[in-house]
Amino acid sequence: MSENYFGEDVAAAYDDDGAMSSDEVLGPTVEFLRRLAGGGAALEFGIGTGRVALPLAQRGVPVHGIDLSEAMLSRMRQKPGAENIRTTIGDFSEARVEGRFQLVYLVFNTIMNVTTQTGQVACFANAAQHLEPGGSFVVEVMVPDLRRLPPGERYVPFDVSDTHVGVDEYDVANQGLVSHHYTNRHHSVPFRYVWPAELDLMARIAGLSLRERWADWHGSPFTGESRTHVSVWERTG
Repeated sequence: MSENYFGEDVAAAYDDDGAMSSDEVLGPTVEFLRRLAGGGAALEFGIGTGRVALPLAQRGVPVHGIDLSEAMLSRMRQKPGAENIRTTIGDFSEARVEGRFQLVYLVFNTIMNVTTQTGQVACFANAAQHLEPGGSFVVEVMVPDLRRLPPGERYVPFDVSDTHVGVDEYDVANQGLVSHHYTNRHHSVPFRYVWPAELDLMARIAGLSLRERWADWHGSPFTGESRTHVSVWERTG
């Protein structure tokens, strides 16, 4: 099972970034996912504090969520509408829940919380096993920012403000990434970064095929300059 880096200290501050929960960010995200659910149920891998699941459920989509962190789920349960969402505590690369879903989704770089290639492959297999035929698996994740690394350097700042400094530390040989966050304390989380083509291969192994890929939830074209992507794979069998 993956190690839980999202204890009470992280959960307590997780929703402090109001921009991530703004209508400007969540509106396109929820509408994109609602469209893919198509009247069916959705399963969120890494549901966390319910940032996406709660407004999606409010749009009429039945949502079940899996998360490793009891602290994060506890925060979600305190929010209006949480009583309508079923949750399971576990590692989303292997935890199973009852039923099949029209949509399984994994947003905001959470696929990288699985820090081995074997675990990420298992995540795709688990998604496929939960999907109805014709159902969709959606992943939102960054494109590795290696072009910003000068030779011999491994640190890339991604956010510098009066209240927060964020620095990504790359381990290129092992495809590793540690995100360091400095506020009034230092918090670091390990990741395994992953390329779009690698995700497509994981999907193929799991019996899924790529249906669409965009640069963002608005449906902007994905290009060589895109910093993130939203990819949709379909269970065809």
